[in-house]
Amino acid sequence: MISTTNAQKEKQLREEIVEVGRLLYDRGLIVATDGNISARLDSNAILITPSGLCKGRMTPDQLIIIDLDGRKIGPGTPANQHLKPTSETAMHLEAFKQRPDVLAVVHAHPPHAIALSIVGISLADCMLPEAIVFLGLTPTAPYSTPSSEENARAIRELITGHDALVLQRHGSLTVGDSPLKAYYRTETLEQIARITYMLHQLGGGQPLPAFQVEKLIKTRRDLGLSRAADEAEFCEICGVCHLNGHHTGAPSTLSTEADLIQAIAARVLQELQK
Repeated sequence: MISTTNAQKEKQLREEIVEVGRLLYDRGLIVATDGNISARLDSNAILITPSGLCKGRMTPDQLIIIDLDGRKIGPGTPANQHLKPTSETAMHLEAFKQRPDVLAVVHAHPPHAIALSIVGISLADCMLPEAIVFLGLTPTAPYSTPSSEENARAIRELITGHDALVLQRHGSLTVGDSPLKAYYRTETLEQIARITYMLHQLGGGQPLPAFQVEKLIKTRRDLGLSRAADEAEFCEICGVCHLNGHHTGAPSTLSTEADLIQAIAARVLQELQK
């Protein structure tokens, strides 16, 4: 028997997922039957959108409950009895398996992010304060065939250290502690992609200096948004490196990974000689 608390939680999640579907559709982040959304009900139950429906026109009773193997479980509804879980179920389940802290996953097709991924322009840069604080450095997962097990493998390592990914030629994957939080990350990712596109139209731009990035990283940390991958990535890409808790000031002009390693090694030697 389903407890009143669990029933209320499921009802709220169904309504929130439907709201997110409408937001994605209304803002052009998905079209037609694109995209999929999921939320964790408990340790072995996921509420997920069905395949073949417009996510902007879903109803709460059309959502499906599956287990961590992707099988439909629990009592169905007249509205979903003939529906199947999204064809991207494997990718959603991989995110949940790799990230026990994640309670919701959103996969969308934001057009600017996709276009930039096709021409090889990464969103993992140090241009925008909002990007650094709220998303960190957003990597691009290698291309994999949509709606296949390849997608799960493509995100497996990256999702452990990031809350937002670009899927090359395909779209985006964002996670959060609620469907709305995961959606907001999708919206932020596409806004960053749109600005990046504009910058390239205008001839490019200068990244933030390392000392400014460091202040933004502190804000990110203070907000509880930092991820395991942050330190190494901000060092490599933004020149914000730390040794024993101190900023090394690795210059952002380092042109290769070898240069960066050499600079860090030199700093280590300096510390050892003190």
